[in-house]
Amino acid sequence: SDCLWCGRRGNSWRTVASIPLRLRTGSRRTDLFKAKGIPISFSKIEDQIDLGVVAWKGFHHMTPAVCCCSKTQSGEKYTDPFKLGWRDLKGLYEDIRKELLISTTELKEMSEYYFDGKGKAFRPIIVVLMARACNSHYNNSRDMQASQRSVALIAEMIHTASLVHDDVIDDASSRRGKHTVNKIWGEKKAVLAGDLILSAASIALARIGNTTVISILTQVIEDLVRGEFLQLGSKENENERFAHYLEKTFKKTASLIANSCKAVCTFCLFSS
Repeated sequence: SDCLWCGRRGNSWRTVASIPLRLRTGSRRTDLFKAKGIPISFSKIEDQIDLGVVAWKGFHHMTPAVCCCSKTQSGEKYTDPFKLGWRDLKGLYEDIRKELLISTTELKEMSEYYFDGKGKAFRPIIVVLMARACNSHYNNSRDMQASQRSVALIAEMIHTASLVHDDVIDDASSRRGKHTVNKIWGEKKAVLAGDLILSAASIALARIGNTTVISILTQVIEDLVRGEFLQLGSKENENERFAHYLEKTFKKTASLIANSCKAVCTFCLFSS
């Protein structure tokens, strides 16, 4: 069977992205993995999730007998990435709430609603691990710089602001097992709460003082808007529809991950 991570099938190699997707206009699930006989612990895949994240989730749930990459060449056991970076993310949500300096009680409650510590912090952990890897390579140190940690916080704030706005657009009533901001406080206030989180992230970004990093992360905000517009439309031709799907998914999800990792690596390049 195929290895979801490296795309290996028997003695041949191919990329996961080369596996054809069955796309349907307006559809929010794919039978990609089921059709290929790849064992995974979930069947519904939100169309906001990019192929790389899906691949990582599938890899995480695989058994060693199925995945050809389940063991490293040195024979070391697979290490949970969240365990590798938890020290750098300790107090993550508390620090984010400190950035949301709001005097209005209701607006403060709305803005802090999703920063309750129950999120997966998937994007921040990737940023942290990338920062540590770059620091180890360029500076011979695994210690994380304060500015690099700020990027992890900013990435989570931008992501959360987009979730608040997405729920308004999708008229969603639940997220992470509880009612959405728009469901509790209404759409108009939810939009304002999302704007406030985004503005707080922008202030934190400006405080870093690195123009290259600022340019990289502001591109994410533009991509998020463009990606949302792309999601509102589709293409009739199947090949165009697939290209449309990939571009939309990159702008809505992958751009934030890729550019956040690029931003933390920038610090290494300037300091080396």
